[in-house]
Amino acid sequence: MDVLRERHRTIRSEGAELAVFEYGLEPRPDAPTMVFLHGYPDDHRVFHPVLRELAPTHHLVAFDSRNAGRSRPLDGAGFTLAELVDDVFAVLSAIDAPGGVILVGHDWGSIQGWAVVQDERADGLVLAYTSISGPDLRHFSRWLRTRFRSARLLPQGVGQLLRSWYVGAFQLPGLPELLWKYVLTRRYEFAARRNVGSDPIRGLALYRTNMSRDVAPPRRRPVTIPVHVIVPLKDPFLSPHLVDGLEEWVADLTVTSVPGGHWWIAARPRAFAGLLDPALRDDD
Repeated sequence: MDVLRERHRTIRSEGAELAVFEYGLEPRPDAPTMVFLHGYPDDHRVFHPVLRELAPTHHLVAFDSRNAGRSRPLDGAGFTLAELVDDVFAVLSAIDAPGGVILVGHDWGSIQGWAVVQDERADGLVLAYTSISGPDLRHFSRWLRTRFRSARLLPQGVGQLLRSWYVGAFQLPGLPELLWKYVLTRRYEFAARRNVGSDPIRGLALYRTNMSRDVAPPRRRPVTIPVHVIVPLKDPFLSPHLVDGLEEWVADLTVTSVPGGHWWIAARPRAFAGLLDPALRDDD
């Protein structure tokens, strides 16, 4: 396996010291930089398989979110989605990306990415967005409400609530820590193909902060840049029907279903790379 050479530095945002990693080519004005946002309980390493595929032909950036890996929140900082979005813009401001940015988000990174592309600061900077296994939170809430208002769509809503069991469990004191210690760690390491380390405990703050009714997600506005939503059909956490209704506020939408689970991005890096860059697509 080729060695993935990385260039590491620390970028300070309003509330965190963020570990940022660059790969591949030097940035060029005639080619956008791909920036990768990881989810929970991952850190930037979840993207290493696809970064190896893309590095020979692209400038790539990934970073550990403030709750994961080698990044750390500063004293008094929180874990609201608004703060996580500010972190993304701190990274985008610090890196050299003269050709603009293509944003790629998975899981919680995808939730962040949806909020980033609806922020005015992204205008003219973020050129396109690829989302995998992480919905816009306002879209998710609206989608769920419409399912419980329709007898025909009710099974979809019930099914998603069953898939989201862990969100409620993560709110309970002590229980998630026990689950990660005795049950979830082994399952995660099998599914994601890497060691989980200590990140799951720190990352629980994402759910305990942002799933509270007291914390509203950033406002929604129409998205005009190209958006590609990759839907793993065997994802145990998210219904493939969550893409329904996106076309109402995403003007340039492409949806691609893939035959994999939540960590398809790590299991099938060549296929993933081919969706990010058609020049790398396998025809087999």
